[in-house]
Amino acid sequence: MGKRDDLIAKYASDLKEKCGMTPDMDLLTKVTIGCGPAIYNADASTVSASDKAELETVKNNFLIKKLGLSDGPELDAAIDKCMETYGKSNRNKYRAVVYYILTKEFGKEAVYK
Repeated sequence: MGKRDDLIAKYASDLKEKCGMTPDMDLLTKVTIGCGPAIYNADASTVSASDKAELETVKNNFLIKKLGLSDGPELDAAIDKCMETYGKSNRNKYRAVVYYILTKEFGKEAVYK
């Protein structure tokens, strides 16, 4: 198994154990690949729930640009819900897991087909 496969397994484990979700491994793999080299960088691979600028980046670069959603209060609400699902006390929120949850939340799996 390569490094990316190890990371995908770690993300799947987080989805099961911390988020109570059964991951769609095909979608999780595609979301992880879509994150590009960021998954290998310790800082870029995680999302800081307490950093408003970082949450704005998730909203603008992922929800609006990647998933093609329109800006509105529902995007912020979905990000808040995602952080709640992942667990506020959990310090390491992996970007691929956050993106996976948001993709499922908005039913945008087709973006990755």
